[in-house]
Parts: sequence; structure tokens; C-alpha cells
Amino acid sequence: MRIPTRNGVGASRVSLPSGPWPTVLDFLLERMPDISRDEWLQRFADQLVLDESAQPVAATQIYKPLTKVYYYRHIANEPVLPEKARIVFEDEHLIVADKPHFMPVTPAGRYVQQSLLVQLKHLADNDDLVPLHRIDRETAGLVMFGKRLQDRDAYHALFRDKQMHKVYEAVAAFNPALQLPRLHTSRLQPDTLFFKTQEVDGEPNSETRISLLKVEGARALYQLEPISGKRHQLRVHMMALGLPLEGDQFYPTVLRGPDADEDFSNPLQLLAKSVSFADPVTGEPRTFHTTLRLNIHA
Repeated sequence: MRIPTRNGVGASRVSLPSGPWPTVLDFLLERMPDISRDEWLQRFADQLVLDESAQPVAATQIYKPLTKVYYYRHIANEPVLPEKARIVFEDEHLIVADKPHFMPVTPAGRYVQQSLLVQLKHLADNDDLVPLHRIDRETAGLVMFGKRLQDRDAYHALFRDKQMHKVYEAVAAFNPALQLPRLHTSRLQPDTLFFKTQEVDGEPNSETRISLLKVEGARALYQLEPISGKRHQLRVHMMALGLPLEGDQFYPTVLRGPDADEDFSNPLQLLAKSVSFADPVTGEPRTFHTTLRLNIHA
């Protein structure tokens, strides 16, 4: 049975393993200790915890191993981001949206209703929306969403098979000694800090074409074309060239943790500028451009 969405938010699923918990509530308290007992009790009372038949589960429900429960994320006093999502293009298959800086693509951390996906579900009145790719929460620009479940695999294949041409713009220091354009390749892997990525020795698994668009004093605007799609790839590649991006709170030095208060006055100067591809559903050539700008532009 399909579990319905609530206020634009899909349910999270958790499988119940074999164990000693007397009730579902006891298991959830141990499994997710960051959520208080009072908050779980309120979710049960609000019928925000469901069984596999989409029926509400009581807080006193006896624990049944090897079953599943579903729950809806809710954040009391969720912060409001300074900008809203904006739809750039929509047809019967796709929505292309502009994501402002600081906004997660899907519910994460302190943001649920403020996430791009939930905002678009409300704007488009479509609970079947699925993000076809992701960009970092700190990055602004274009994100594509599939409107129909049956189209999802065809669009995902564009990214998997590198048939999607993506162009980013970024602002960093200007180094006149650096020869551009260039192709930067390296091997990327997770850093010891779970939210960072690092370059290591070994066979390259990431590629970025880097070009210079404009120089403005000691600063410059760069065009970045990722051929691969590793986590934080563009940020790490630019840092490796001695050009960390303006506003980057993680590279080269961590200036704030992922859960620290936002500094909305200093966004990461990285923008998903355009995407081009042959539409696998309609056969049409597609090119979309963001309406957002960085604080230096060509």
C-alpha cells in the first residue's frame, strides 16, 4: 500500500529488527535519541506514525519484529529561509526550478517545509514529484524534478550515462599564473569529517573543465563543467588549484558546522547555471538557464 504524503512531506520508513523493545515507542526512542519522548508522543497523538497498511500506530502498540513503520518528519519552529523556490519551466513530464542558496533539495536537518521538494509539491500541487539529481544545500541554481513515476528511470539515466551537460559559475580569487582553460582530474573520497570530501592519490574518478569568464580586480568568475558528479567535486577541485570559492564555509577550513547558524549575508558563490540534454521522453533538445546571479557576473 502506498503511504500518503502529509502537507507535502513523504513518510520516512524504518524496519523493525528482532529485539527486546516492548513497544514501538520504546524502539523509536532508542533508534532516534535526538527526538524527545514528548515529541514522539505528540507524533503518535497526531497520527503521524503509521503501519504498513497506512493505519495510525498507537504509542502503546506492542513491538512486532520484521515489520515496518512510517513516520512524518516535523520540526517545530522551523526557520524560514530568506528566499523561496521558483519554477523556471514546467510541462507534463518535468519541473525545472531555481533553488536559492541555503535551501536543501529534500527535507534535511532543520528544514522540512522550507526544502525545495516540499515547496514545489505545494506550488505544483503534485505529490509525485521526485528530484532527478541533487546539488549542495549551499549551492544555488537549477534542479530538475520528474512529475511522473513512469518517467523517472529515463531521466535518471541521463545523469548516470553522462548525457546531461551541466554548467556552473563560481567566484574565486584570480591567479594570472594559472593556465586556463584546463581539465582537472583527481580521485575523490570522503574525508574524516563526514560532510567533507578530499583528494587522494589513485586512479582519478572525477573530472571538471574549468574556464575563466571574467576578471574583476583580485576576483574572477569561472565556468565549471563537471563531467563526473562527486560530492563537493567543484569546491574541492577549485580548492586544489589554490582557488577556494568565495563564501565556502567548509573548504579549505571548516568555519561552521553543518548545524551551525546560517550567515545569509555570505552565500557560497557557486551557481548551477544551465543544463542541456536530449529529452528521453519527448525527444526534444532541452536547454534551461537559471534566473539567479552571483555577486559578480559576465
